[in-house]
Amino acid sequence: MPIDTSQWVMSEERSKRPSSTFHFVAGLGTGILSASILQPADLLKTRVQQSRSTSLIQTFRDITGGPNTVHQLWRGTLPSVIRTGFGSALYFSTLNALRQHVFRSNLLLSTRNVSSRTTDPTTSVRPGPSSSSLPQLSNLANLTTGAIARASVGLIMMPITILKVRYESSLYTYSSLRSATTAIFRQEGLKGFFSGFGATAVRDAPYAGLYVLFYEQSKKRLSQVKEVTGVASSVSINFGSGVLAAALATAVTNPFDAVKTRLQLMPGKYANMVQASRRMVKEEGSRSLFDGLALRAARKALSSALAWTVYEELLRRAEGQWGEGSDVAV
Repeated sequence: MPIDTSQWVMSEERSKRPSSTFHFVAGLGTGILSASILQPADLLKTRVQQSRSTSLIQTFRDITGGPNTVHQLWRGTLPSVIRTGFGSALYFSTLNALRQHVFRSNLLLSTRNVSSRTTDPTTSVRPGPSSSSLPQLSNLANLTTGAIARASVGLIMMPITILKVRYESSLYTYSSLRSATTAIFRQEGLKGFFSGFGATAVRDAPYAGLYVLFYEQSKKRLSQVKEVTGVASSVSINFGSGVLAAALATAVTNPFDAVKTRLQLMPGKYANMVQASRRMVKEEGSRSLFDGLALRAARKALSSALAWTVYEELLRRAEGQWGEGSDVAV
């Protein structure tokens, strides 16, 4: 009588996977790294989006022309590091939990494939080439899990996002996070910490969903090229895929980012996302919805590529410690 070893295999491989805590710590580290390095680009984007009266070049000259140039370029780094660090930690751990659930339950038409380094124990068929350390899901599953994870984390991190944006803006002169928190609560109440959440969710959920979708598709295509040419490494494939995915997703969602920035900086002038969009287009033209696109695309391309490449590399190394050849991807 044949013995069913599937449960034993799943139990053994589950013990070889990095824990949820590892995903949280890996996300925290990559978020802090990217936020610290790329803060000047984020600051410039905020300054350009707060008003169309100045160009990127003029904004940069205004900042660098004054005293303490380095300090001014990295203004708002602390709230940015807190937001991006813990935001990335929550996002990667939440995304991992969602993707694992979808993978195991075969929801959203999951492909049930795994990394190219492994073989399906039930079929002994080796899947196609891939540089990924993540479960290979369907396009629908990639899009949905990325969007849900990002929207959920965005709500949790919204208060620190408000502090970050206002720190970067020249419209406010907060001396510390404590004084900023006190001022916002006194003047706007609790809702002040969630200004622009609608626009943020509309921006972040599609962005994250599209990013994961484009990222996984790009890795699949580039891995096929690597299989033929043998030129590219997994790290270069993941980084290149991250750049391409971020650039495409940013271009699609930038109008929501521009509206979100106005809502967070000038809640008294802009009541909601629809009214803000109409007023911006009426007063400044449709181009105002694409203010900061080049900066945001450049920053997102670098930060997302860096974060995801380091994250996957950490998982790859952790897999080696937990046991090579894990059949259930992390």
